[in-house]
Amino acid sequence: MQPADTAEDLPQDLEPTQAIAAEKPHKAISRNRLVWKRLKSKPNFWIGATIIALIVLFALLGNLPNIYQYTDTDSFSQNSPPSAQHWFGTDSVGRDLYAGITSGLKMSLVIGFVAAPLATLLAAFLGSLAGYLGGWVETIISWFINLFLVLPVFYILLILSPAIQAPESLPGGLKQLALMPSWLLIVLAIACFGWMIMAQIVKNQTKSLKEREFVKAARYMGVGTFTILRRHIIPNVASLLIIDATLGVSGAIIAETSLSFFGLGIQYPQVSLGSLLQNGQSGIIARPWSFYIPSFFLVALLTAVALLGDALRDAIDPTSEVNRG
Repeated sequence: MQPADTAEDLPQDLEPTQAIAAEKPHKAISRNRLVWKRLKSKPNFWIGATIIALIVLFALLGNLPNIYQYTDTDSFSQNSPPSAQHWFGTDSVGRDLYAGITSGLKMSLVIGFVAAPLATLLAAFLGSLAGYLGGWVETIISWFINLFLVLPVFYILLILSPAIQAPESLPGGLKQLALMPSWLLIVLAIACFGWMIMAQIVKNQTKSLKEREFVKAARYMGVGTFTILRRHIIPNVASLLIIDATLGVSGAIIAETSLSFFGLGIQYPQVSLGSLLQNGQSGIIARPWSFYIPSFFLVALLTAVALLGDALRDAIDPTSEVNRG
């Protein structure tokens, strides 16, 4: 057996740093560091993250220098254009649009960043449970997945809209819904109809993972089903879940905006970008600022989330960029 090379045996033309590198084995890069390395090299990540950070700061702190709240009305400045007094103008009853934008952004951000992760968690739990247990559990969950995929979601939400707009009018025990704010009902509605596709993907991935050696070893050692799902199955599909939650934010915001635009979502005195658009579209000719300014913030927010989601998807799964190319 030949002895290991000493420093004298190394080529003499190597620099000192190169000689040290030749003596030490290459250190493997962890997956998280590799993902971050890919992520920070993508311009769309920095653009999207910067825009989102600015929008969040504006939503949280933007109205501090303003003397108006959205619930305040100025009877002397109805339908007034942007001015030094009302920076984004007012609506038909004299409400300050600048205050409405900051409040609406808060509501849309809360709904987007709560409903999307909630739908992803639901998909992760039901999909992994169906794929791991199989049998009648998989049959029932798959039946619900197929059912929810073919249901006309908009018409269902239309039927449920009385619970969102005036839950106290419902009969019997359903009146308890009156205790829940309208934004929470919308979050639950969006989450309940946004988990099916990812659940199907997780189910198929779980069927493959449950045959791996580390899962079989845990099962033979008597580890419980939910512990195996939590420790071994879901962490191995976490990258898919992260991408789904990120891209689902824009879908949740669009869903809320659509509901509010048709008068089925957030109700006054609460406000969202969708309700501002619904209020502004009726006077788009007389006061175009009341429609186009909320539209600008909505487009900027959705674009930023899309850029961030695309960058995250390419960083976690580089083959997705190749396939799109």
